[in-house]
Amino acid sequence: MENHNDPSGYWRANIRLILGSLVVWALCSYGFGILFRPLLAGIKIGGTDLGFWFAQQGSIGIFIILIFFYAWRMNKLDKQYGVDEE
Repeated sequence: MENHNDPSGYWRANIRLILGSLVVWALCSYGFGILFRPLLAGIKIGGTDLGFWFAQQGSIGIFIILIFFYAWRMNKLDKQYGVDEE
């Protein structure tokens, strides 16, 4: 377990979490929706190809999931480093 009195460790973990979340969101919205769309054209979901689905609904859905994941993970980090509100 990390040191509870290490503010630089807390912020490193926070920044790592933010960057990881941004990479996932960019991959799903820009990568799957634009760059990899020709590769996903043959896969059908909901009557349309998977690349179009990621560009329209998928990136928004992933963003909402990432919001909840970030909140859950930050609560764990706050408790780990002793900066939680409870």
